[in-house]
Amino acid sequence: MSVVPAEEKAVAPAVPGAYIGDPPPPYTEDVPENLRRAVSRLQFPPSYVVVGFYRLVTDRNLYVPAWQKCKHGFVRGAAVAIVWAVGTFKIQRKFVEIFLIKSPSVTGLSRDSIFGIPMPFDLPTYATLFFLSSQVSAVIYYFLSRNIRIARERAYDQTIASRGKGADWWRPYVEEWDNPPRVKSSGWGLGAFMSGSVGRIVSRLLMIPLHFVPFAGMFIAAWFRALGTARYLHQPYFKAKGMTPEQVSTFIEERKWDYRSFGFAAALVERLPLVGLIFSISNRIGAAMWAHDLEKRQHYVAAVKAGLVPGETKPKAE
Repeated sequence: MSVVPAEEKAVAPAVPGAYIGDPPPPYTEDVPENLRRAVSRLQFPPSYVVVGFYRLVTDRNLYVPAWQKCKHGFVRGAAVAIVWAVGTFKIQRKFVEIFLIKSPSVTGLSRDSIFGIPMPFDLPTYATLFFLSSQVSAVIYYFLSRNIRIARERAYDQTIASRGKGADWWRPYVEEWDNPPRVKSSGWGLGAFMSGSVGRIVSRLLMIPLHFVPFAGMFIAAWFRALGTARYLHQPYFKAKGMTPEQVSTFIEERKWDYRSFGFAAALVERLPLVGLIFSISNRIGAAMWAHDLEKRQHYVAAVKAGLVPGETKPKAE
C-alpha cells in the first residue's frame, strides 16, 4: 500500500484521521476548541464505561426512572435468590470440593490456590460463593428481564435528550478515511448475528463452561463477546444515522480496536455478580455518550470535506 509523500500532504491535507498507508494516530491534529474534550475521550473508548456509570449514579434524571422501573422485580428476585442461596449452599460447596478442587488441571483450582497463586482463605467456600453470586444475579435478572430492558432503552434515550439533541441532529454517514477498508457485508454475517438478541443468547449459552473458572473465565468470555457487545450497544446510533449494513461494517472495521476495547470493558463489568446489572444500564449511557462524541466528529469531518469552517454554514471565502 503506497504512502502519500510529505509534500503532497502539505498541498492537499487529508481529513484528520484519514487513512493513508498505516493509520496515523487518530484525532491528534487540527482539532477545533469545541472538540478537544470529545477528542480526548475518543482516544480511549473504555473511559465511556466509567463515564456511563458515573452519570447513572449521580444524575437523578437517570437513576430514579431506572430504579422505579426495576425495583419491584428486583425485590421479588432478591427474595427468591436468597432462599435459593441459603438452601443450596452446602450442596454446591460439596460439588466444588468433589469436582473442581480435585480437578486442578481442568479448572486451575486447588484447596489453597487459584492457578498456583496462594489464597489467604478457604478456597472451596470462596468458589461456592462465587458461583452462587452468579446464580443470584441470574435469578434476579429473570424477574427483571422485561423491565430492565425498558430501563436500558430509556437510559440511552434520556442521555441523548440530556445533551439537547433532537432527531435532526443525527446526520447521514460521512466516510472519514481517504481509503476506507473493503468490507463485505450482506447484513447476515456472524458479527451481525452475534450482536442480535438471538446471538447474544447463544453467546451466553456457549460461555456457561467459563463460569467454572473464576476470574480467568470472566476475562475470556468478555474478550469473545467484546465486538458483538459494542456493536449491539451502538445499534441505536446506527439506526439514528440511517446507516446501511455495509456502512456499519466499514465504520466498525475502521475503529475495530476502539470497539473491541469498549466492548471488552462493557462485557467484563456486566459479568460482575449483582453489580453487573447496574452496569448493563450504565453501559447504555456510556454508549450514548460515545455516540454523541462520534457524531460531533462526523459533523466536523463533513464540514471539512464540504470546505466549510467547522461550526459555520457558509463556505470559506476564496
